[in-house]
Amino acid sequence: MARSRRRITRLATQKSPERSPSSSRSSLTPMEDEPEPTQAESADSAPTKTNEDVCPSCREGVQGEKSSWIRCDACKTWFHWACAGDGSDLELINKWFCEPCMIEKPSRAMTLKVPARKSSRKRTQLDYASLNAGVESDPSRWLRVIQSKPIKDDNFKRMKGADVGLEWLENDETAMREPIVVENPEGLRMKMPPPEFSVQDVADEVGHETPVEVIDVATQSNSPGWTLGRWAEYYNTEPAKRDKIRNVISLEISGTKLADQVLPPRLVRELDWVEKFWPSTRKGKGHAYPKVQLYCLMGVASAWTDWHVDFAGSSVYYHILRGCKVFYFIRPTPSNLQAYERWSGTEMQSNVWLGDMVDEVVKVTLHAGNTMIIPTGWIHAVHTPVDSLVFGGNFLHSYNIATQLKVIDIEKATHVPKKFRFPLFVKLCWYVGDKYLRDLKSKEEFPPRVLESLEALARFLVSESQAMERGMEVAKREAKENVPGDRVKDAPAMARELRWRVRLAAGATSDDEDLGRPVKKNMVNGHKRKRSPAGTTVGVQFRNFQPKGWDVVNELPRESDERVVNVHPPNTVDMWEREWTEWNKEFEGQEQEEQAIVEKTRDVIIKVRKTEDGVERQRIERVMERWVWKGVPSKAEGDPQDVEMKPMEDEFAGSEEVTKEEEQGAEVLVTAVPLETTQAMEVNT
Repeated sequence: MARSRRRITRLATQKSPERSPSSSRSSLTPMEDEPEPTQAESADSAPTKTNEDVCPSCREGVQGEKSSWIRCDACKTWFHWACAGDGSDLELINKWFCEPCMIEKPSRAMTLKVPARKSSRKRTQLDYASLNAGVESDPSRWLRVIQSKPIKDDNFKRMKGADVGLEWLENDETAMREPIVVENPEGLRMKMPPPEFSVQDVADEVGHETPVEVIDVATQSNSPGWTLGRWAEYYNTEPAKRDKIRNVISLEISGTKLADQVLPPRLVRELDWVEKFWPSTRKGKGHAYPKVQLYCLMGVASAWTDWHVDFAGSSVYYHILRGCKVFYFIRPTPSNLQAYERWSGTEMQSNVWLGDMVDEVVKVTLHAGNTMIIPTGWIHAVHTPVDSLVFGGNFLHSYNIATQLKVIDIEKATHVPKKFRFPLFVKLCWYVGDKYLRDLKSKEEFPPRVLESLEALARFLVSESQAMERGMEVAKREAKENVPGDRVKDAPAMARELRWRVRLAAGATSDDEDLGRPVKKNMVNGHKRKRSPAGTTVGVQFRNFQPKGWDVVNELPRESDERVVNVHPPNTVDMWEREWTEWNKEFEGQEQEEQAIVEKTRDVIIKVRKTEDGVERQRIERVMERWVWKGVPSKAEGDPQDVEMKPMEDEFAGSEEVTKEEEQGAEVLVTAVPLETTQAMEVNT
């Protein structure tokens, strides 16, 4: 068989007079990028220019490429194909003989390879990159799967735009717990481009050279190298001529001309943490801040976005400007989120329908002009039946912080790259915590639902503080970098004070269950807590017990007075306790008896809450008396006369600690109150 090759230089490889047909490199293999030999190889096999490096038929003036060589199958001599050939395709030659060998033996003749059989049938083009990665490359496979799955129609609220505001959240306990649909944008107080606005207009406003992340629907992976100009050309191509089904879901437009035409709904602006808590002086050009409020989403017909939860469990507003979208929802129950965590980022993601692992899947169809608000943590997938253009955005809020933090944990457990997480999330949490701490100090009131969420935020910030104090060096450094030094000067103290003030604002006192959290084995501020004395009401911790909070907790101003009483001090060890525990007993004696100075303080707390059938009201009164006798000499330790008569001394001392520690921003666990000193009244109306 004739051997041919392409060489950039004739001396790049050493030739032998007789080349074995079983050589490891076929002489038909192109050699355009032949690697250069190393020094060791050069020393062992340095090429020397021989007669075989010169084409015997080479003549000056011959036109054509002289890097292609062919060897005569008889004399084994190499020739330039441009010099010795007849101009035919070198790759088609099977056997070839030079002119002298053919003259020597006329029976020798050049032969060609047998052409490969070609079929006229249409072949399916395979995505070899996807097959090599083990990924199914059919973009419509999940749409076929859905046909055989039980999908429920939604029963989510359809609301008027004017009713979607902060007052809705304050008056409706179910608000922002399920998606809502607003069929007409009137009253939402948002701004969107006109309905005729197109993808070409998006490219014109944002910039044709702007890079954009494009998703290959078949593999659910990014396709690199796309710009908005190229995307607009693809989008405007006839569907039958598109090479693949593609989707754009992450084009953030803040700071562009297009951003001036988009304003989120009123409710979003009233709740959005970035809008409310990130300093305005640290936004805009030249500043790093979370840019997640303004997204432009562009998808072609048959596009599919697989199951996901928006980063950090953020809520979403979603307005269909053109086209149609079909959402499939999974409720974020603990078991469903656990199933999502098992499924996400594993092999199951490419071959298992997540709906088979959860309780139910609900379907919602949106058309042009519809707006939907998706609450925290809802798992969803999206199908695009027709070419569509959508505007939306993400926002964090204070009504479901616990679920937002749960999604953060899932992202960490499934190793979601930081690129796809909520930007600057921890720093934003510090800004939020700092603002709420200042509001709590100024006695601002918050709904129970917000206080419950702030409890979760405070625990998260305390955990960040613990990483600074006791974590590994890398964790310490990262935790410190996430603290905004312009607002938070002492992060650990701020976090713990926030936790303490949130508990107090939620009505946590010595007779409550500490908002349902388990207390760590008798530990208070890192020290073992003393056993409570007999006769006290200590909050017993029950697993899964969640006490009902109070709507209003009002602490009346403290009352204090002082008087002088003529009475003997206690003088017997056996009887003085029984005598002095009779609270209503009068101790007034004769004038010649010793005088005791009695300091008395009175604290009253009133709690009120609504019930299903009326109102519950509780009044807690704490009275403390401190008796001190004038001129009583000091006695040995243990003598009753050395004991000042303070029926609530321990408890009141605890109250004084609260006052002192409140100034220091530390956490205090108030001690239990003796039954004899508490007067509680409960009235049901």
